[in-house]
Amino acid sequence: MDESPSDGAPLRLKSAQGRWVLLTTVLGSGLAMLDSTVVNVALGRIGEDLDAGFSGLQWTVNAYTLSLAALILLGGSLGDRFGRRRVFLIGVVWFAVASLLCGLAPSIDLLIAARGLQGVGGALLTPGSLAIIAASFHADDRSAAVGAWSGLSGIAAAIGPLVGGWLVELDWRLVFLVNVPVAVLIVVVATRHVPESRDPDARGRLDLTGTVLAAAGLGALTFGLTRAGEVGFAGSVAATAAAGVACLAAFVIVEARSTHPLVPLELFRNPQFSAANAVTLLVYAALGVIFVLLVLQLQVVSGWSPLAAGSAMLPVTVVMLLFSSRAGALAQRIGPRLPMTLGPLLAAGGVLWMGRIGPQASYVLDVLAPVLLFATGLTLLVAPLTATVLDAADDRHAGIASGVNNAVARTAGLLAVAVVPAAVGIAGDDYTDPKAFDAGYGMAMVLDAGLLILGALIAVAFVRRPLAAAPEPDEHRVHIETCAHCGVTGTQLHPADHDG
Repeated sequence: MDESPSDGAPLRLKSAQGRWVLLTTVLGSGLAMLDSTVVNVALGRIGEDLDAGFSGLQWTVNAYTLSLAALILLGGSLGDRFGRRRVFLIGVVWFAVASLLCGLAPSIDLLIAARGLQGVGGALLTPGSLAIIAASFHADDRSAAVGAWSGLSGIAAAIGPLVGGWLVELDWRLVFLVNVPVAVLIVVVATRHVPESRDPDARGRLDLTGTVLAAAGLGALTFGLTRAGEVGFAGSVAATAAAGVACLAAFVIVEARSTHPLVPLELFRNPQFSAANAVTLLVYAALGVIFVLLVLQLQVVSGWSPLAAGSAMLPVTVVMLLFSSRAGALAQRIGPRLPMTLGPLLAAGGVLWMGRIGPQASYVLDVLAPVLLFATGLTLLVAPLTATVLDAADDRHAGIASGVNNAVARTAGLLAVAVVPAAVGIAGDDYTDPKAFDAGYGMAMVLDAGLLILGALIAVAFVRRPLAAAPEPDEHRVHIETCAHCGVTGTQLHPADHDG
């Protein structure tokens, strides 16, 4: 069904209102996207100022990712039912208030709590920013609007770490406080110019039980794994982790029996879909660790400034912006199996090379070269991976299939940031000791490379079916998949009805 804005006819991209809608969605998605990457640059300064151990830094990252991963599917459903603009604006205001709390936090515990609240806001606004584009624009302009959104979001992703590094050098609190005026601008523009829309076919009860079980399971498991890095697996730590596993098992049972599941388990009966999500789990677990530890390594061990460390991964975004569409076209011609195998292997080579970054690291030889190799691998992988996920699902499940894949990616990063540092012995105040952190960092890069290689093995073994020819956009919603969780943006379009 074609979903027109309730306030009038579908918008044209060249109209004044169309441009305002595009600005709103770019700024909205940019809030959540940049916060997941820029904060990594600030971790060192946060730890010093708030006297936090490494587990505190882990939770500064994971509190946000946890609530975002657990609630993002629910956020999309709420927008479809109660109005995408309404839920989007609630998310923006929520995110702004939480950002203010983060910027004013006097202790690491309060910062972590505020980061968790930020993730809730991100889960409400992230799905809405893209759904507003799909529902607001005329079918003839929808693809162009998506392309403009993708390009502008890519620019935001590219400059974000640079701006973040500069803000951190002034005061790490500005990384959070800068969100507030941006959110005010979004609210003003959206209230005046963005039409409301909703899915008239959304029906059935919301899967609140599944949402609570997923959040509780991920939270307890992440807490147990993070705490185990400090005190070991014993007593209450083991019990907490076991409770998390039990909640996740109960989540699977509830989803299997529900008539309105948050995650339709029937999707995983398709071997191609399951394999693609297994690759996603492994690859984005590696990415989660890299994006946290590399910026700390460059600051703690190599002695770089936050601005220089924040710009280290900039080539990844640039390479993907320039070549992701070509990688997707290549996969369309030759099938996804080879790119999904070769991509992780090249990325693994780049990660092993990054593991050699140490004191007095040279940007060109020690950082730029391995980052470019890593970027080449990701570019080959991401577009075919997303296309494979969407191609494995029928049209009626395309939106939820991509949402599941997004949640898998975020969950992978969440758990990896909890597990890998503990596995390599990074804990306590190690992030302030260059020698101790350097040793753990090198081992972490070896583990990350292993995850990427395992992802390549799964791809070569189980990804078989060639991609179907991509249909032309029609009167249905256009689905956009964004790798915002890793700070890298790639776009796939797929016309799809949404289940709600």
